[in-house]
Amino acid sequence: MATIDILGVPHAYDLTEPTRSNQTLVFIHGWLLSRGYWQPVIEQLAGEHQCLCYDLRGFGDSQPGSRSDWNSHAIPLGRPLNCYKPAAYAEDLGILLQQLEIEKAWLVGHSLGGSIALWVASQWRDRVRGVICVNSGGGIYLQEEFERFRAVGEQLVKRRPRWLCQLPLVDLLFARVQVAHPIDRFWGRRILTDFVMAHPEAALGALLDSTTEEEVHRLPQLVSQLEQPVYFIAGALDEVMDPKYVRHLASFHWIFKNGHDNVVEIPDCGHLSMVERPDALVSQIQSILANHC
Repeated sequence: MATIDILGVPHAYDLTEPTRSNQTLVFIHGWLLSRGYWQPVIEQLAGEHQCLCYDLRGFGDSQPGSRSDWNSHAIPLGRPLNCYKPAAYAEDLGILLQQLEIEKAWLVGHSLGGSIALWVASQWRDRVRGVICVNSGGGIYLQEEFERFRAVGEQLVKRRPRWLCQLPLVDLLFARVQVAHPIDRFWGRRILTDFVMAHPEAALGALLDSTTEEEVHRLPQLVSQLEQPVYFIAGALDEVMDPKYVRHLASFHWIFKNGHDNVVEIPDCGHLSMVERPDALVSQIQSILANHC
């Protein structure tokens, strides 16, 4: 793990060795997760492409000081409280690409990370060659559902106890969350740890700032304006991001409008395809990249 300062916050990242490929694959994790979930995918792709994964501001190891010093929202994360929109996180990644001198990137974003990837492609067109959104879609604002989702998420973030990690067998419960079938206990423990340890300001801010009516309605406009190729990979059994919402967002891109399908569904897969079906996800990523050599 290496760290680099971005607007006052140390960001943790892993960068594999360069390959003959002239482009870097950049992996962006979702809400309350961290960069480690991409490892089953990166292990298979690193021989062909240089791969970069990093922790979003306030998640994983991208933290402002020691977690033991946290006191509610006492330690700020280098920005005003309302700067946890996907566009703000996109600015962070754009700076990271600049500092690491990555000139040609394909972005692979999971869930919230997919929205961030779309914003990076819009803001840093000269560096981004294409986008692959994984378990990521949207563009339709259903007020009651979003209000319920925001309320539940807010309570989860505010009431999560630190001692939860110490309870026996609780990782088995987390290994069954958001997936079609239980995943390895190792990942359940990882999900639990990331959930408990995410910075309170970032966890709440990213949730609330990315799910407003304005932000949701902005996604189709963003996709329709992108000149780079954009593809979407959905989990057929994803109950967090239903494939119909993935297809809705994908339909605004020029690839779809030109009569080509830019959505692939991975069968028997829920919301965490990178750890549920990593081989299938890698195969789809390789197929997409092969079409744009």
